[in-house]
Amino acid sequence: MIETKKNTIRYIAFDADDTLWDNEPHYRALENLFCDVMLPYSSPPESSAELFKTEIRNIALYGYGAKAYTLSILETALHLSKDTLPAAQIRRILEAGKRLADSPIRLLDHVERVLKELSEHYPLIVATKGDLLDQERKLRKSGLEPYFHHIEIMSNKETSDYRKLLRHLDIEACEFLMIGNSLRSDIIPVIQLGGHAVHIPYHTTWLHEKIDAVKLPEERFMELPSIADIPGKCRWLRP
Repeated sequence: MIETKKNTIRYIAFDADDTLWDNEPHYRALENLFCDVMLPYSSPPESSAELFKTEIRNIALYGYGAKAYTLSILETALHLSKDTLPAAQIRRILEAGKRLADSPIRLLDHVERVLKELSEHYPLIVATKGDLLDQERKLRKSGLEPYFHHIEIMSNKETSDYRKLLRHLDIEACEFLMIGNSLRSDIIPVIQLGGHAVHIPYHTTWLHEKIDAVKLPEERFMELPSIADIPGKCRWLRP
C-alpha cells in the first residue's frame, strides 16, 4: 500500500467501455442491422426509439451488456413485426448478437502508456458496469489486466455501488479518483460521495448515459480531452 496523507489520492479507478477501449460503435452497428431488418415494419428512427424503450424497461431484469442488448432487440423486433418476423431474420439478429459478444477489442489511443505510467505510483482499479462474462472477456482480450490492482464489475453505477467499493478498499471518498466517459455513471455518483473525477468525453454515447449540462465542483472535477492528459494535467496527482 502506498503511504499517503489524508485527502490525497490513494486509488485511481477507470471505467472500461469507451474509456479504455471502443465499445459503443459495436452496439451502434448492431442497431443499424436491426433497423435494416425492421424496414418492412417501421422506419429506422421509429425502430431505434422503440428499441430504446425496450432497453430501459429491461435493465432491471437483464442489466447491461451484449446479451441484454440482443434480447431487447429480439423483443422489439417481434413487437414491431407483430410476431411475424421470419426465422431467418431472427437468426440474423442472433448471429449478430453473438458477434457483438465476442467483438474485437481496440484500445483507445495512449491507454496502455498511461496505465503503465500511473501504475508505477498508484494502485489502479477497473470500475465498470455490465455483464460479468462480457467485461471479464473484454479485459482479458485487452491485455491490460496486469496494470490493475482490483477489478470491480458492477451491476449498476449508483452512489451505493461506489460506496461499497470504497468500503472494500477501506478508503474515504476524498482519496478516490474516478476516470470515465459517462457523466451519469462515472462522474456524478463519485462527486456526490465526495470523491474526485475526471470526465473524458467519447465521440458517441448511449442515449441512456446522456444528461443535461450540470455544474460540478471544480475542486473535485475536471474534464480532459484525452486519457493522455491524465498524468500531466490532472491536478490531484503527484508529478
